[in-house]
Amino acid sequence: MKIDLPKDVKFIIDKLQSAGYEAYAVGGCVRDSILGREPDDWDITTSADPYEVKKLFRPTIDTGLQHGTVTVLRNHVGYEVTTYRVDGAYEDGRHPKEVTFTRNLKEDLLRRDFTINAMAYNDEEGLIDEYGGLSDIENKIIRCVGDPLERFTEDALRMMRAVRFAAQLGYEIEPETRAAITKLNTRLRMISAERIQVELCKLILSPNPAHLRVAYELGITSVVLPEFDACMKQEQNHIHHCYSVGEHILHSMENIEADRVLRYTMLFHDMAKPACVTVDEEGHNHFHGHDVKSAEMAHGIMKRLKFDNDTLKQVELLIRNHDLKIEERPKTVRRAMNKLGSGMLPKLLKVKYADVMAQSDYLREEKLRSLDNLKIIYDNIVAEGQCVTIADLAVDGKDMIKLGVKPGPEIGRILGRLLDAVIDDPALNKKDTLTKIARELI
Repeated sequence: MKIDLPKDVKFIIDKLQSAGYEAYAVGGCVRDSILGREPDDWDITTSADPYEVKKLFRPTIDTGLQHGTVTVLRNHVGYEVTTYRVDGAYEDGRHPKEVTFTRNLKEDLLRRDFTINAMAYNDEEGLIDEYGGLSDIENKIIRCVGDPLERFTEDALRMMRAVRFAAQLGYEIEPETRAAITKLNTRLRMISAERIQVELCKLILSPNPAHLRVAYELGITSVVLPEFDACMKQEQNHIHHCYSVGEHILHSMENIEADRVLRYTMLFHDMAKPACVTVDEEGHNHFHGHDVKSAEMAHGIMKRLKFDNDTLKQVELLIRNHDLKIEERPKTVRRAMNKLGSGMLPKLLKVKYADVMAQSDYLREEKLRSLDNLKIIYDNIVAEGQCVTIADLAVDGKDMIKLGVKPGPEIGRILGRLLDAVIDDPALNKKDTLTKIARELI
């Protein structure tokens, strides 16, 4: 098998070999090259120790000398060069307490997580595949290198990585690896919220976000996202729905683009339904107030998982309004644009579309037609530059002061009244017209 190594990667490997050391591209870059994907970065493994690497290259960065890693800079790009190593005991469920350098490539590959990530390559020897990674790629399987219980005991985050790789690649997790995750999933409590969030994001933004179902089946979500487990167990029993709350969430994520805000909105949009359920006399379930409650739950969960504030605020806003009724009239659409803020209505329409596509087919055509009409109205409002915020008004606070209004809250009150009038009738957004209305208000 031939892999086209980037020029700088080949230079580093060749220089190490010329100095009498072994060197290979290793891990994800080899996997992605086999899959025909462009690697995000290229890692190199070598029999040279970190100080031997530093003698051969300039400049370098001491990325992690105690773990054998030196970053070699070539044309303003960093390439991590790591010495073959054997990991010591993992006392925190994530990092080895110490590492021992080795001259044996096979021992180094054995410490890696999955077979598809435990292959090495150089042009001289070709593909080094000691643990069946190529076969598992061909069979679309995620399998631990060696004993999965050992691999997950060493690093508990690997359990989430298994599901994440399965989602990104469309693979299945083989039975022994699944069994080990089911047995050891509580060890994820040892992992920091930031690390959990990173892996969850990669899963949710993958081509197969519904693989979160696998995380549920393996008991992972019971540890990192227990609120989702309650949704998987909550039936809806309503004419508008054909799935449980959890399955509805999974299908809705599949029906929206891989955008961080949008995917997380769908993940959390119905999260409070189990807490809001009521049953009427006919046995139908209702979830009154779940939109507001779900927004509150999303806020709490995202804080717990250390999300950035911008993502949190957008997700919370969209969830709070995901059931907002918007009439197919320009005036109503302008009011929705004003309520949601700049650029958020198109996102809300995408959320509503994904929601509808994950429901039963009852009235689906009518619901989708309404969303199409709302998008057309929105596009016309934007194209015509119609006023939807105070900043869009033809007058401002300085104009109010000229009319004799004292600086302070009264200016905001008057501008708000003017905006109400202009949202109802965009033709009023002219300076002389608004000045006349303002005088009457004063």
